[in-house]
Amino acid sequence: MIVLPARLIDSKTSQNASYANSIAIPITTVDTPTLIAQQTLDLSEGTEDLTHVVFSGVVAIQLPLLPVATTITIFIARGLTSSDLYVFSAAQSLDLSLVGPQLISFSGSDFNAPISADQAYSVFIQASALGTIRVGPESYIFTAYSD
Repeated sequence: MIVLPARLIDSKTSQNASYANSIAIPITTVDTPTLIAQQTLDLSEGTEDLTHVVFSGVVAIQLPLLPVATTITIFIARGLTSSDLYVFSAAQSLDLSLVGPQLISFSGSDFNAPISADQAYSVFIQASALGTIRVGPESYIFTAYSD
């Protein structure tokens, strides 16, 4: 049996904030996913059932002025809306003893991604407490491979 290496199909990045403390965007709803990034990949050169999208990202969060127990959840959807299929989620409780920003990083994959010329992926964030602020940096990478 001959095993061929995976082929790079497409790769895109999305960067909302390059530097620490370069933005101040409040998460204005509690327990509701808020869109923070989107990318569309061309998966048309992939092989059916053998195309995979890997992704990673980082987002910096600041606790509310009056610190309360806060959990941040990151969702990756295959599609453009929060009602599309989630292919990944990760939750992290923020450390109440830290006064400064806290980095949340993640990496995951979508196995057997559908073959499409314009497959969208969206990153959503959800906070369990009002007053939580995205402060930067924010950066996301989506890369597609096929066997």
